[in-house]
Amino acid sequence: LGALNFLFRLNRGKVIVHNEDDARFLRKELAFMKDDIVLIKGSGVNMDEFNSETSAKDKSIILFASRLLVQKGVLDFVEAAKIVKKTRPELRFVIVGKLDENNPNSIIKTQLEDWNRNENIESWGYRDDISEVINQSKIVVLPTYYGEGVPKVLIEAASCARPIIATDVPGCREIVIDGKNGYLIPVHSPKEIATKILKIVKDENLCMRLGEEGRKLVENEFSIEKVNLDTLGVYRNLLE
Repeated sequence: LGALNFLFRLNRGKVIVHNEDDARFLRKELAFMKDDIVLIKGSGVNMDEFNSETSAKDKSIILFASRLLVQKGVLDFVEAAKIVKKTRPELRFVIVGKLDENNPNSIIKTQLEDWNRNENIESWGYRDDISEVINQSKIVVLPTYYGEGVPKVLIEAASCARPIIATDVPGCREIVIDGKNGYLIPVHSPKEIATKILKIVKDENLCMRLGEEGRKLVENEFSIEKVNLDTLGVYRNLLE
């Protein structure tokens, strides 16, 4: 923080943040002025690639897609799966992401294998066709308490018109409008995750409405075209 403050005061530029919580932090903790900060929500998404034309190929898949770190909420996702499967055993809970064995906070391979074997969790490993993966799913869940900007997978899922469930933390609040395109839940709340999943899967009209609203939100605020224009505008104003 000290280095950021020094560099900013030295150059008198602008600081770009991805969420309002970070902007508020800079104003409160480092006495940044409102005009010093530019809010650009996320890094943008290609809405042609992440499109809503394809309905869920498997209406039973509930997806977690992220780095497999404890702070990303993967343990809460697994616990929620156990709860949901008591009444809806046909639902498939899929984990997509890369293990990071050099990170002490990473899930380990044997844990994934145990979930596959005993908890009926499907691990698909790392995938570079995430738009296809999302379009196979019905709901995307990210119970993160990691320090997020705006989680890209949630933007991508909303662009694909999928309902999203995420924790009520900085970054997630930018892309999840509670009750409109998905649901915000408290940190470490697998029961609440399960409740929201069951609510969505039993009401197809609700599922479609949440997805459609998510797509509209991305078009208005998170498209790659808007993010690029906003970013170029910052540099253009500085040069002028």
